[in-house]
Amino acid sequence: MESGLIIAIAGAGLAAFLAGIGSAVGIGLAGRSAAGVLAEDPDKFGRLFLLVALPGTQGFYGFIAALFVILKVGLLGTPIAISVAQGWQIFFASLPVAFAGLLSGIHQGKVCAAGVEMGAKRPEATMKAVIYGAMVETYAVLGLLITLFLLIGIKV
Repeated sequence: MESGLIIAIAGAGLAAFLAGIGSAVGIGLAGRSAAGVLAEDPDKFGRLFLLVALPGTQGFYGFIAALFVILKVGLLGTPIAISVAQGWQIFFASLPVAFAGLLSGIHQGKVCAAGVEMGAKRPEATMKAVIYGAMVETYAVLGLLITLFLLIGIKV
């Protein structure tokens, strides 16, 4: 396998891996808070579910970026011969979603955990907490968009 292709695959893996870690940590943070609330009042599950699930989107964004890389280099069929320079371009194009997903997933989990606690005390305010969580989501979306735009611009 050519070195350029290996570098590109490493970028895809990093995008999926780091964004996935961000989601796992974020869901864990919000999920622990929700589990505590649900132990006292199981009827709040529906109100809290979105706050727990919201940090999971970063993992999907990393997956989407990795899939774009896989398609770009032809890994589902016959791999395309790419230069080392092109491999590095693809690797670096994968970094915005990787790091935005990692950091925003963790911080979104913290915001959502606080929202769960708010929802425990004031259930009618739960959707306000979702809005705060969605504000953090914006940066994960921007990381994904930049990665996709960069990948589209790379000629192979």
